[in-house]
Amino acid sequence: QVQLVESGGGLVQAGGSLRLSCAASGNIFSINAMGWYRQAPGKQRELVARITNGGSTNYAASVKGRFTISRDNAKNTVYLQMNSLKAEDTAVYYCNGEWQFGSLRYDYWGQGTQVTVSS
Repeated sequence: QVQLVESGGGLVQAGGSLRLSCAASGNIFSINAMGWYRQAPGKQRELVARITNGGSTNYAASVKGRFTISRDNAKNTVYLQMNSLKAEDTAVYYCNGEWQFGSLRYDYWGQGTQVTVSS
């Protein structure tokens, strides 16, 4: 099992910045990639950013150039630096740990942290 605990959400004005953190514990060696997803009211959960164990990253088009995902392997922590925030970035942000073996996949989730951007 893997446990993920997010922190760093809050209320910020448009144009501001926030940094989210996700601390992982447990059987973290089974995780292939870590990511951040978000879910706004009335919308489906969507991928925001993802980073593999090898350090490869990918981003949603809506956040590319504004958000940066990174990891500190010594601290078993993944970060999401969010700059130039917009009202449409308002959502609950979830940390994700991805286990994949061939066609099998299992996702671990944190409890979520609220990000609210006021315009």
